[in-house]
Amino acid sequence: MAQEGMHVHDGLEATCWELLQQVTDPEIPVISMVEMGMIHQVRVEDDVAHVDVLPTFVGCPALEIMKKNIAEKLVEAEGISKVEVQFVYDPAWTSDRIAPEARGKLKSFGIAPPPIDFKPGDVWEVTCPYCDSPYTQIDNLFGPAACRSILYCRHCKNPFEALKPIY
Repeated sequence: MAQEGMHVHDGLEATCWELLQQVTDPEIPVISMVEMGMIHQVRVEDDVAHVDVLPTFVGCPALEIMKKNIAEKLVEAEGISKVEVQFVYDPAWTSDRIAPEARGKLKSFGIAPPPIDFKPGDVWEVTCPYCDSPYTQIDNLFGPAACRSILYCRHCKNPFEALKPIY
């Protein structure tokens, strides 16, 4: 909420959202943080952009890189001289926040996107991003990042990563 005497800039907020489309997830460089559904809110008061980010996992090691990349990108906007990035956990990020077009980008990059509308108790069924086979198995629940697992396709014999479903 803007304090008395502060000026809120809706046009600059739209510009910030456009620029944030260029800020990729540091661990998945083919998808923006906006497409991942990680940017919760953008506010501009006077010449300061305030960005609320929803981390995919608590303790994600890339948070400081995300903060730096967001700040560096938004100061490119005319009228923005300072950027404040805050990580918020309410609402919590869920994998349903991933944009439909981002799911295709993940698959093209070799990462199986999480299922849509995954609920507690559902069986995590992962389709291979290379051959679309459902005949896959989890090799390691803990992949190279907290949000990913390593799987193996029994059809095409390729290992691949999958984003974990977060509900």
